[in-house]
Order: sequence, then C-alpha cells, then structure tokens
Amino acid sequence: MNDYLDVLKKYTLFTGRAGLREFWMFSLFNFIIAFVLSFLPILLGIEALGLLYFIYILGVLLPSLAVATRRLHDTDRSGWWQLIGFIPLIGIIILLVLLALKGQEGKNRFGPATA
Repeated sequence: MNDYLDVLKKYTLFTGRAGLREFWMFSLFNFIIAFVLSFLPILLGIEALGLLYFIYILGVLLPSLAVATRRLHDTDRSGWWQLIGFIPLIGIIILLVLLALKGQEGKNRFGPATA
C-alpha cells in the first residue's frame, strides 16, 4: 500500500527511476480499486456511482504515466517508449515486456538506482 501512496505523492514526477516493486504494486492496487469501482453500481444498484469509476481513472491517469516513465527510465529507456503501446496487438505486449525488465544496476543517465 505504501508503494501505491508513494506513487500518488509523486504524481507529476517524470524524472528519476522507479523500481519493479514500486511500479507493479501501484499497478496491482490501481487494478483492484478500478475493478471494485466498476462493479459498485451493479452491486448496489445505484447507476450514479458509475461516475466514481471515471473520476478515479482520470485521477490516476497522470500518476500512471509518471510511474511508467520512471519505470522505463530504470531500464535506461525514454518515457516516450510508452507510445509503442498504441501499435495494435504487439505494441502493448512489447510495452509490458519493457516494463517487466530488470532495472539497470547502479547509476544510469536518468539517475541513481532506487531501492
């Protein structure tokens, strides 16, 4: 949970590096929260609650882009590599592989390694 909150605190920080744990724990909590919010209107029968899902998605858009950029920096790649995800089918697979790669040991052009 701390990793999730740390990413939200650095929501506009596109510099530096993010380790595997920071990125994937944020992604996990983000998925769980979005999943629960998407089914809340169905479970409670209140359609207006569907708006919470869209507000949440808009709220975590910038932190998601920032942490993905920092994650790519950890593998010594530019954050612009996220755009490869727009290539149909293969693009998202390539992006997921890049995000799952082990980060560079020590310092790289984006700064020192994170814990």
